[in-house]
Amino acid sequence: MCEAGRSSTLFIEVGSAANGRYFGTQCGVPRMHSLEAKSPADGVVTDVRIGYVGGGSQGWALTLINDLAQCADVSGTVALYDVNYEGTVENAELGNDVMAREDVPGDWTFEAYRDIDDALADSDFVVCSTQDPPEETFVHDIDVPEEYGIYQTVADTVGPGGAVRALRSVPQYREIAATVREQCPDAWVVNYTNPMTVCTRALYEEYPDINAIGLCHEVFHIQHMLADVAERYVDAAEDVSGSEINVNVKGINHFTWIDEAYWRGHDIFQYLDEELERRKPLPGFEPGDLEGESYWSNHHQVAFDLYDRFGLLGAAGDRHLAEFVPWYLDVDDGAEVERWGMRLTPSSARRSDGEAPAKMDKFRDENGEFHLKESGEEVVDIMRALLGLEPIKTHVNHPNVGQCPDLPDGAVVETNALITGDDISPITAGTLPRQVRSMVTQTIHNQETLVEAGFAGDLDLAFQAFLNEPLVTIQRDEAADLFTELVTLERDYFGDYDLEGATILDD
Repeated sequence: MCEAGRSSTLFIEVGSAANGRYFGTQCGVPRMHSLEAKSPADGVVTDVRIGYVGGGSQGWALTLINDLAQCADVSGTVALYDVNYEGTVENAELGNDVMAREDVPGDWTFEAYRDIDDALADSDFVVCSTQDPPEETFVHDIDVPEEYGIYQTVADTVGPGGAVRALRSVPQYREIAATVREQCPDAWVVNYTNPMTVCTRALYEEYPDINAIGLCHEVFHIQHMLADVAERYVDAAEDVSGSEINVNVKGINHFTWIDEAYWRGHDIFQYLDEELERRKPLPGFEPGDLEGESYWSNHHQVAFDLYDRFGLLGAAGDRHLAEFVPWYLDVDDGAEVERWGMRLTPSSARRSDGEAPAKMDKFRDENGEFHLKESGEEVVDIMRALLGLEPIKTHVNHPNVGQCPDLPDGAVVETNALITGDDISPITAGTLPRQVRSMVTQTIHNQETLVEAGFAGDLDLAFQAFLNEPLVTIQRDEAADLFTELVTLERDYFGDYDLEGATILDD
């Protein structure tokens, strides 16, 4: 039985899909959205308002400008908000300059705001992509655990770095959700921020009636790899696009799994055993083999090793997958991680003047000129679908209402969903093998504990989740020292926590 205003799912068959799954429909009382008033009569939607939290970004903000510039059938206003107001002003100027070009079909006006309430007021959509200053946070999340012998390839989702990042994020996403509740309660909220699961879950915990999803591009990379598999093993398969690969996705963000893959009716999953043998031995590299490669390089060795062990393909980049289990990164020397075809990301690459900003700013040439490209992201397509222009099926992070029947209800899970002008309806993904479910469930419970601790301001409770992270393989007293050191170094970002009453900080 479902409550009015809350998403619930009854599974009914509405048509055949390549994987034979079912679409979910809303239960009982339909939810009403302000977008209904914007339903297109002539294939064009105007006066759409997008509120952007993190609008001073030099990464996702540029992606949104790029994608909106190429959208000819939706127009409106983008309200940019960021604690870095100067960044929003720069992005507003850039966005308006791009829209003024004769070769750009998009018609959007970008505005910079100092106040989040003003930016989100009456928004139809809210986009979130936030990042604390890396020099004050992310650098510590990477470097300090390494001093304790804990190596992390990303440090933004799980592990000691991911856990502390989650604790910093929960109060921020409570504020966003509260602002949505007051300023635009019917808006669709799209979160791009990591830790994806915790941030999206915090939105729902603060405002249960929020319409929010999280988007991540990791599964797209696996689809591109599976497109290569299709070309290798299916007769007459040439120039297969990753978007043509229909996969069944299940799990949680960055620890997602695929157990079915199809291309034009061809079962691609059946070729994975042969592909696994082609890729062996696993691991297949030696320390030093990746010298000169990007820190973000990915050879899918971890994904295929998980397939070899559990029968499901890991559906994220190896750098993310490795952090959910204790064995790939349990090394005496960080260089040993390269045996799995991936590199540790040094904190220097995360700094404002490091490799990451240059990697994200992919739309500018050496002269700073903005060039339109195919971004591979789907947020504009999702907006178009919710505005009634064109339905889309894709993977999203959404509270579990039955699409993962063997995972906890309400936990944010990642599965496929059907997105239309009516709603976002998760597609049932089926169950996970017992051992995979055990690993996924451990992370879910840790993340739920971090959200609970964030709402309570309770660092002692937070340490329970921290201690239970698979990468925290050190002694309990060392783990306490590590946790305390991270919180102390980042103390300015823990103002919503009871620092004085935290027993763990006094141990």
